[in-house]
Amino acid sequence: MMVGRRADNSRAAPRHVGAWPAVLALFCITSVVEAIGVSQVFAFLPIYVQGMGLSEAEVPHWVGLLSSLVFVLGLPLVPFWGVWADKYSRKAVVIRSSLVEALVFSLMALSREPWQLAGSMLLVGFQLGNTGVMLAAIRDVTPKRRLGASIALFGATTPVGMAAGPVLGGFIVDGLGASLSVVYLSSAALSLAVCALLGLGLREVQPDAPPEGRVLDLAYDAMRGVFSDANTRRLFLLFGISIIARQMSNPFLPLLVERLNVGAVGLASAIAFVVGTAALVGGLISPAAGAVGDRIGFRPVLAVSLVGAGLMLIAMPFAPDIASLAGVNVGFAAFNATVSAMIFALVAVEGRGSATLNLVYLPLYITGIIGPAISAIIVGWGLPVVFVTSGLLLSAGGLFAVARLVRDRQDAR
Repeated sequence: MMVGRRADNSRAAPRHVGAWPAVLALFCITSVVEAIGVSQVFAFLPIYVQGMGLSEAEVPHWVGLLSSLVFVLGLPLVPFWGVWADKYSRKAVVIRSSLVEALVFSLMALSREPWQLAGSMLLVGFQLGNTGVMLAAIRDVTPKRRLGASIALFGATTPVGMAAGPVLGGFIVDGLGASLSVVYLSSAALSLAVCALLGLGLREVQPDAPPEGRVLDLAYDAMRGVFSDANTRRLFLLFGISIIARQMSNPFLPLLVERLNVGAVGLASAIAFVVGTAALVGGLISPAAGAVGDRIGFRPVLAVSLVGAGLMLIAMPFAPDIASLAGVNVGFAAFNATVSAMIFALVAVEGRGSATLNLVYLPLYITGIIGPAISAIIVGWGLPVVFVTSGLLLSAGGLFAVARLVRDRQDAR
C-alpha cells in the first residue's frame, strides 16, 4: 500500500537496533506519567466539581459533559500527528504532548468554576496523538524477535500509571492534607520533567523513507489506507466498542465508591483503592496476556476478554461494599487490559505499517466524545443503567468477535 508518495517501509530492518532499549524505556516513562495525570483527572473529577458549588444532582451530568470535552478538539487532528511525526520529527510530536499535559494540569489546578474546568479539559485535544507515534517508533527500532514483548511492555505502562495516579493523589489529599489542586500541580511538574528527559535522552527515530508531499494529502491517504482494509476496520470497531464502554462507565466509578463510602472517612483513599488496585492488576496482566495470545492466538483471547469485561461492568453497581467493588473492578481491569494488548498485537502484526499504528487510538478519540455524552444522558435513570448498558455493549462486541472467529475457521477448512 502506498502512503503519500512512498511505500510503507516500517518492516524494513531498523536503523538504530542498538538503541531500542533506551527508546522503549523513555517511551514507557512518558506513558506512565501521562497515565498518572489522566487517571487523577477522572478519579477525582466528581469530588473536584462538588467543591465548585454544584448540587448533588448536577454532579453526574457535569462529570459526563466534562469527560466528553477531552476529545472534541483532538479528533480533527488525529490523522495529522502521525504525518507530522513521520515527515518532520517523532521526538518533537511526543514532547509536544507532554508540554500540553503540563499546561492542562496546571490550568485544572487553577480552575475554580465549572466553565474554567471545561476550558482546561478542552485543551487536552492538543495533547493527544502521541501513543501511536511512540508505537511506530518502537516498531521501527526493535528487533523482530523482541517486538511482541516490547509492545506488551509498553502497553502495560498505561494501566500501571492509571494505578499509580489515584494512589498518589489519595496520599496527597488524605495523607498530607493537601488539596486536589496540589495533586494536579504535581502531575504538571512530572510532565515537565518528562519533557526534559525526552529532550536530553531521546535520539530521533524516523522512518527510513519519510513521506513526501502535502501534509493534507498524506493525512487523507493514511485515513483511506487504514479504512480500506476490512480486517483493520473490524479491529478498530472492536477497540472502539471496548473504549466506549470504558468511557461510559469510568467517570461514574468514583460515584459508586462514594455511595458505598457513606459515613466513612478518606473518600480519596477509597477511590484510590478501587480504581488504583484494579488498574495495577490490569497492568500486570497485560504482558502475560501477550504470552497467552502467542500460544493460542490473539483473536480467541480477545473474544473471551470482551465478554468477560462486559460481565464485570454489569456486576459493578450491585457490589455490596467497597471491597467487593474493588474485586469486580480488578476483574474488569484484567479483561480490559487484555483486550487492549490483543488489539495492539493484532494491529502491529497484521496492520498496514506506520499509518495504522499512528491511528491506533482513533477509536478512542471518537468514542471518547460519544461515550461520556451518552452516559451523561442515561445517568438520569440511575447509575446502574450506565454500567449495565456499557457492559451489554462490551459483551455484544465479544459475541461478534466469537462469531467472526468461527466464520474464519470455517472458511479456512
